[in-house]
Amino acid sequence: MMNEQENNNIQEENIENQEQPTTEENVSAEDKLQEELALVQDRYARLFAEFDNYKKRTAREKVELIQSASKDVLTKLLPVLDDFDRAMAAMETAQDVVAVKEGLDLVSQKFRKTLIHEGLKEMENLIGQPFDAEYQEAITAIPAPTEDMKNKVIDVVEKGYFLNDKVIRFAKVVIGQ
Repeated sequence: MMNEQENNNIQEENIENQEQPTTEENVSAEDKLQEELALVQDRYARLFAEFDNYKKRTAREKVELIQSASKDVLTKLLPVLDDFDRAMAAMETAQDVVAVKEGLDLVSQKFRKTLIHEGLKEMENLIGQPFDAEYQEAITAIPAPTEDMKNKVIDVVEKGYFLNDKVIRFAKVVIGQ
């Protein structure tokens, strides 16, 4: 009988020992999950902050890029402005109108070359072409002088311009009806 009682006691101890590690395993598994959750939350918070900083930085860089782009263009236009100032000063004392006209033509050509170098392109040869609402704005319609000029550009009131193949100003035209 003693053996049976000892055997029962040993079995009960084994059962208790088996239950205790299981509880410790559960607690340690729970702790591990809590730690893992804390790590994931920390990573998420850091990633969110990093993304927010990225958005702010790119917005700031975009503003700086726009400002520096206009600065570059204006810097290239300053010599043309100087030429205009010299031409205006020369016109005050000039006796020869032809020389003044030639000087203004040179300044105008220099100005246009600078703008073309920056990507500006003039819409050309619009008269006689079919009206295209993607590039032109019809400000008025008049009776067409001939039958073949109906729905075509008769006159250009204001030139249109492209900047790097994108319309920045629509041509204002008169069309025939």
